[in-house]
Amino acid sequence: MLRIRRKLTSILLSACGMAFAVPCHAGYRLNGEVKNPTPALQEAAEIGVRLYNNEAMQDLPDKDAMVVMSFGTTMKETRDKTINATVEEIQKALPGVKVVIAYTSHIIIDRIKAKEGVVIPTPEEALEQLQAEGYTRIALASLDIIPGMEYDYKTGIFKRYRNRFKKMTMGLPLLFWQGQENQRDDVAEVVEAFATQFPTLGSDEALLVMTHGTPHPSNAFYAVIQDRLNRLERGHIHVYSVEGMPMLEHVIPVLKEEGVKHVTLMPMMMVAGDHANNDMAGDDDDSHKVILQKEGFAVTPYIHGMGENAAVRGIFVERALESWDALQNLEEGRTGGMKH
Repeated sequence: MLRIRRKLTSILLSACGMAFAVPCHAGYRLNGEVKNPTPALQEAAEIGVRLYNNEAMQDLPDKDAMVVMSFGTTMKETRDKTINATVEEIQKALPGVKVVIAYTSHIIIDRIKAKEGVVIPTPEEALEQLQAEGYTRIALASLDIIPGMEYDYKTGIFKRYRNRFKKMTMGLPLLFWQGQENQRDDVAEVVEAFATQFPTLGSDEALLVMTHGTPHPSNAFYAVIQDRLNRLERGHIHVYSVEGMPMLEHVIPVLKEEGVKHVTLMPMMMVAGDHANNDMAGDDDDSHKVILQKEGFAVTPYIHGMGENAAVRGIFVERALESWDALQNLEEGRTGGMKH
């Protein structure tokens, strides 16, 4: 974990100081020549890790907590190996700090309560409880892969609850920066970590990486992921999605052109939940495994969430600690911080 914190500090220090947009806390600041930005412009500039200081509450004592937000899963085994394992690592990095897990899926929350008797709060419920307990400063963290609809929901939580606290920060999903304007390349970093679980591919073998997909414009991240996978030069590796683009039907003709005979299916998702077990590897006629078998391919499903990969899990922890460091002014003191 010390390695992660040193790496994070190095990234942040090297990022601060650009002429137009100054990244800080892996965030973004307007050009200093903009003297009186309008509220709309200020909100548009909220890119990266977000930070809000509530001037009306500055006399309150500091009492800090972190809320880790996830969509969740009803499958206990994968939940323990992925979401819970990540939260445990975050907690180990922040000894003595209250770290709360919150799920955004009300359906999953209800099913876990009915089946296991375990009550997991929504982010709204978690924040209201922390406020009732006297916590004044909150760091929010996300276990999302891309900044899509789910992440937008979490940033909505940040905007709607930040005025209830003295200070609030909001961390990034696994993928955000792509190397633009001297920022880091999250996609390259994550792909390299993800690749530690890839099989060695022969000339007639391929790896299909299953992503979730979304109607949100962030679906474009999958093209960037494909580009970074291509740069690995590890053989035939293709991205497809369950609910977005590209679809499996777009990849199958490419596999045939490449002379592929054997395919490994691997989810690029935090957990190996319903999509991995059923959509990808199920035995129904519309599962990806069965569709590929009907097309003449031998298929091997790899049913493990990204949260089981120690290298990927470490990056999730880094993202959470960025939010925590912003709450603690670790970079604000050097740069003047960001007040949105």
